[in-house]
Amino acid sequence: MLVGEIARLDARVVAAHSLAALPVACDLIVAHVRAVSHDGWQTLSRGQPTIVVSESRRDGDLHKAMDAGLIDYLVEPLAHADILRRLVCRALDLDRLARAHDESRAELQSLNDRLERHLEILREDQRAGGHVQRKLLPPPGMTHRGVRCDYWFAPSLYLSGDFLDFQRCDERYSFFYFADVAGHGASSAFVTVLLKYLCNRWLSQWRTLLPEAFPSRWLGELNRELLETGIGKHATIFAGVLDHERHFLHYALGAQLPMPILASEEGASYLGGEGPPVGLFPDVEYPIYGCPLPERFQLWFCSDGVLECLPAASLDARLKELERRVTRCTRVDDLKDGLALGDQLPDDLSMMTLSGFEHD
Repeated sequence: MLVGEIARLDARVVAAHSLAALPVACDLIVAHVRAVSHDGWQTLSRGQPTIVVSESRRDGDLHKAMDAGLIDYLVEPLAHADILRRLVCRALDLDRLARAHDESRAELQSLNDRLERHLEILREDQRAGGHVQRKLLPPPGMTHRGVRCDYWFAPSLYLSGDFLDFQRCDERYSFFYFADVAGHGASSAFVTVLLKYLCNRWLSQWRTLLPEAFPSRWLGELNRELLETGIGKHATIFAGVLDHERHFLHYALGAQLPMPILASEEGASYLGGEGPPVGLFPDVEYPIYGCPLPERFQLWFCSDGVLECLPAASLDARLKELERRVTRCTRVDDLKDGLALGDQLPDDLSMMTLSGFEHD
C-alpha cells in the first residue's frame, strides 16, 4: 500500500526487501525502521536522501536512524500518506538543490584556482616590472661635482607611479627630475619609463639647448608626448638643472606638491613657482625659475604620499610639519623613520635629497 501511495506522485517506485536489493540508480529511499540494521543506516546516511517510516514514535530503531544522520521521518505513514508525499517532494527538491550547490561550488573552486594561477602570473610580472623600474633609478649616493643624490623609493604595491633621476649633462651641469604620476600600478609605471626615455633623448641634444630653458622645454615636450599617447595619465613633476660652477638652480615645475624644500645653515623654506600638471592641457608653457644655491645646501623632494603619513589635519598644517621635520633631518632615512608608516602604504612614497657642494 505504501508503494501505491508514493506512486501517486507520478514517480517510478520499486519495492526492495533489503539494501542489497535496491536499484543502483534511485533518487530517494523510503525505508521502514525495521527493515534496516544500524550499519545500514550509516550507509544510507552517506548516500541518497532517505525517509524513515515507523508505526511508533517510541521505536528505538527510529532513534538509531536519526543518530546516523537521517533527518526526515514519519510515524504511521499509511495514515498520513499525503504528508509522506510532501516529504518525498521536499526531500527530492533539497537533494536537487544540494547537488546543484555542489556543482556550483566545484565550478567556483575551479574558477578560483584558475584565478589564483593568473594572479600569481600577474604578481610575477609586476615583481619583474618593479625590478626593471628600480634598475632605471640612479645609483644610490651618486655624486657629480660635489652634489650627492640620495633617495628612498617605496611603491605601495609592486610598481610605482613615482620616479626620479639625476644625471650628469657635462662637466658644469647636471639634470634631475622628481615625478609623481597619477594613479598606481602598471599604467603609471609605464609613464615613468617614458620619462626616462625622454630624459635620455633630450640629454643627447644637451649641447644644442640653453641650460636655463632645458627643464621648461623638457616638461613641454613631455606634456605633448603624454597627451599624444591618449592613455589619460598626467603627472606632477619638478625638473631642474644644477649649475655647479655658478652654484645656481634652474628649474620648472608641473604642479609639484609638496614643493621642494631648500635647507641650508640659514634655515629651510619651500621653493617658489607654479606650473600646470604634465599631460592634462595642450599647448601649455612652463615658466622658467631660478635660485642661487649656498655653498652647503640640501634640496628635499617628497611625493604627496608623504603628506598622508604626517599627523596634522589640514594640508597647510602638514606642509608646515614637513618643513619643520626637514630642518631637523640630515638624511632621507631620518625623515622616513619619523613617518607613520603602516603595513600597507597609503600611496607610492618617495623622497630624494640633493646635497652639495662639499661631496667631492
